[in-house]
Amino acid sequence: MNNESAMAVLDALESIVRPLELDVYAGVQTQALQRISIRDADDWPILACAMTIACPIWTEDADFFGTGIATWTTDRVELYLVG
Repeated sequence: MNNESAMAVLDALESIVRPLELDVYAGVQTQALQRISIRDADDWPILACAMTIACPIWTEDADFFGTGIATWTTDRVELYLVG
């Protein structure tokens, strides 16, 4: 998949993917920080969202490894979407 195709896929996802408001995931902030603060505390909102909706994280960032939430790298997402 080339960059132009990837951007087209991401643009299409914008119509179905919606951001979560802080009040939805704020209740797990402490737990998310405990899981990720040793690596990158700034990533706690992403982890908290994943914890709240029981969803894996699409990332190339190894900071999420070992947090108890599944992660998908781009090459795995591409296999899923294309394959």
